[in-house]
Amino acid sequence: MARPKTIVFLGDGMADEPIASLDGRTPLQAAHTPGMDRIAREGRSGTLLTLPLGFPTSSEVANMSVLGCDLPTEYCGRGPLEAAGRGIALKPDDTAFRVNLVTAENGILKDFSGGHIGQADAAELIQALDRHFGGPKIRFHAGVSYRNILVLSGVPYGPHVKTEKPDDNHGERVAEHLPRATGPEGEETAQLLRRLVAEAPAVLSGHPVNRRLAAAGKPTANGIWPWSGGRAGALRKTRDVYGVSGAVISAVDVIAGLGRCLGMDAIAVPGATGYIDTNYEGKARAAIEALKSHDFVYLHLEAIDEVSHEQDLQKKLRAIEDFDARIIVPVLDELGPTLNVAVLPDHPVPIATGKHTRTPVPVSVRMVGVAPDGVSSYSELDCLRGSLGALRGDGLMRTLFG
Repeated sequence: MARPKTIVFLGDGMADEPIASLDGRTPLQAAHTPGMDRIAREGRSGTLLTLPLGFPTSSEVANMSVLGCDLPTEYCGRGPLEAAGRGIALKPDDTAFRVNLVTAENGILKDFSGGHIGQADAAELIQALDRHFGGPKIRFHAGVSYRNILVLSGVPYGPHVKTEKPDDNHGERVAEHLPRATGPEGEETAQLLRRLVAEAPAVLSGHPVNRRLAAAGKPTANGIWPWSGGRAGALRKTRDVYGVSGAVISAVDVIAGLGRCLGMDAIAVPGATGYIDTNYEGKARAAIEALKSHDFVYLHLEAIDEVSHEQDLQKKLRAIEDFDARIIVPVLDELGPTLNVAVLPDHPVPIATGKHTRTPVPVSVRMVGVAPDGVSSYSELDCLRGSLGALRGDGLMRTLFG
């Protein structure tokens, strides 16, 4: 008998905490989510720890957890995954960093996304940085909007550097959160990164893109923030570990790159932006088509995470409901009850703080032939009553694939 096809709906940053203006409910409880509730009602629920102690509270860690990676042996930093997402081949002595285009005022970080700068504008600014700083050992690569990549080549430029996430440091002085070496072998890299951070504003501030944005009263992307560097690692392939062929659908490089490193096909959807204006219907259709030729599809939506970092409750409610109505419900309706389905966030981003937390996330799983556990709706509190219990490590993938 053939194994049922499987899809994971991943709403980045979807989990939250009770909010007074929602009468003590979370956004998941307040939002209209018949698709997610259907999965919970027809399946089993529980929680999954995705951000264990000892690892950054960042999305690459969380999504590696969801996909069953062994973090102690396979975690390689965000930079190499984003490079893989852009098809950038890294040599053994290359170190790749994620680089945000940011907005700073008087030395204070005001926006980790540079005002959610547009794709074309961001690409122009990254090209300007590469022309100014680039060479055999320093290369800037454009990514998606504010999310870009810096590759350093040569033995001195190793990964032994501690960096911080920009979205954890809104309102903080940039100078207090600069890269620093974790040992003598990382000092040259840390010094270079600090120099790039210090000198980049002179290149960016006077650029025509930023002059135009300023004239229009919009935030300018006048600085950079490099973080989460690493070298290409060896992740075990999903087919080898779980015996399934996989595809990943995401607008952002880190998730597409993670999928590729796991041997999954990364499917690009036209109009997928990583924000609330993304092509929801295109993602749903891509998932339906991918399941015709793959055993497993991982459908990732970035929009909810972005508006959670903005601490915009109304946009979060809208993004959750769009995820449900425009992606989850159409896929469930078209593929019917013979599909194995899971829904979860990768990590919480409470509106109150706009930052990731290590709280285990709610998960609901519907599997063909498995009796439901009585949980009737999907939320942080409802899932605590489910029969899956407190999953961790590769618990979700083992639940789905045995």
